[in-house]
Amino acid sequence: MPTSSAFAGFRFPPEVIVVAVRWYLRYGLSYRDVEELLLERGVEVDHVPVFRWVQRFTPLLADAARFRHSPGDRWFVDETYVKVAGVCRYVYRAIDQYGQIIDVLVSDRRDAAAARRFSRRALKMLTVKPSEVVTDAAAIYPAALDERIPSAWHHVEQYANNPIEADHGQLKHRLRPMRGLRTDQTATVIIAGHALIQNLRHGHYELGLDAPRGLRVAAAFTELTRAI
Repeated sequence: MPTSSAFAGFRFPPEVIVVAVRWYLRYGLSYRDVEELLLERGVEVDHVPVFRWVQRFTPLLADAARFRHSPGDRWFVDETYVKVAGVCRYVYRAIDQYGQIIDVLVSDRRDAAAARRFSRRALKMLTVKPSEVVTDAAAIYPAALDERIPSAWHHVEQYANNPIEADHGQLKHRLRPMRGLRTDQTATVIIAGHALIQNLRHGHYELGLDAPRGLRVAAAFTELTRAI
């Protein structure tokens, strides 16, 4: 695999770096777990460089994954929370009816301004807009939705938002083995990386689709490595 400028200056080859990033984002591993798995394969590297690889290359890989399927017309929007350095942070997330994660945003506030910022981000990269948006009864959403997508039906009903509540659980499951998120930047990278992995696994990108389902993420990361 040719070395691109993104990997210039790194002692380890791109395929080692990217497999470490993929393992960390995909499985319930700590950085020390990844260090141990690499050592079993003859690659001796401390867990600190693994952390740096994840922080450096996750945004590059996500940015290279441009060919995502257009999301459906029914969106589920909600926020959950995580602890960053012991302080509560809110994670705004949106998925469509097919389970595609549309966007994520880490915010220190749970208010209308954050909801507006999230809706603006989620719509900025898309050429389609939803015809229906499902949220809980939180008062932060109506103004933001009316401002950005006034034509969409804003649906609030008990249990209607269960799909994204269940999806929050997958994120929390991934974060549980970690020994705490230290900074907002770290949290943003890891949560966005989790979204990338979930979308790749479920075939929401034009990447790795020719590979067997269990190898789809590995095949996609190989393609993305060439792109960066």
